[in-house]
Amino acid sequence: MDILSIFVIAVGLAMDAFAVSISCGFTVPSPKRWNALKIAFSFGLFQAVMPVIGWSIGRFFSNYIEAFDHWIAFILLSFIGIRMIYNAIVSDECETVVDPTNIKTLLMLSIATSIDALAIGVTFAFLQIQIITPVLIIGIITFIISSIGLLIGHKLGCYFEKRVEIFGGIVLIGIGIKILVEHLFF
Repeated sequence: MDILSIFVIAVGLAMDAFAVSISCGFTVPSPKRWNALKIAFSFGLFQAVMPVIGWSIGRFFSNYIEAFDHWIAFILLSFIGIRMIYNAIVSDECETVVDPTNIKTLLMLSIATSIDALAIGVTFAFLQIQIITPVLIIGIITFIISSIGLLIGHKLGCYFEKRVEIFGGIVLIGIGIKILVEHLFF
C-alpha cells in the first residue's frame, strides 16, 4: 500500500474524531490550549494504538486467510464506511458531551472514535503492511484534524458534523474498493 493510500485512510479514520472534536469545541465554553491539546492528543494516541492492536490480532490469523484477505479488507472498510454514513444520516442531533476534558469522558470518546482504527489494523495485517509508518501517520493526522475540529466546533457549532462523517465513510469505502480491484485485476 502506498503512502498516499495510508494518508487517505488516516484522514478517513480521523473523521469520527473530527466530528466529535467539533462537538467538544461546541460544548466547551472556551477551549483553552491545554484542553484542546489534551483532547486532540488523546484522540491521536488512541487512533495510533488501536491499529497496532488490530494488526497484532490480524498477524496471528493472516496465514490462514491469505487467499481472500483482500475481500476481508474490502468488507471491513466498506462496513466501517457505511456505518459512518448511516450514523450521520440517522442521528437527529449533534453529539453533545457534558465535559469532554473529564478523564473518563475523554477516555470513552477516544475509544469510541478509534474502534474503526482497530479494524483497519486487522486489514493492514492481512495486506502484510508494516505497521510503524501507518500508525505514525494516523496518529499525527488525527491529532491535527482533531485540533482543527475543536477550533471549528468552538466557532461554528455542529453545522458540519454530519457532512464530515459522511465524507469519511465515502473515503473508506473508496479505499476498500481500490484494494479489491488491485487484488482482483492487477
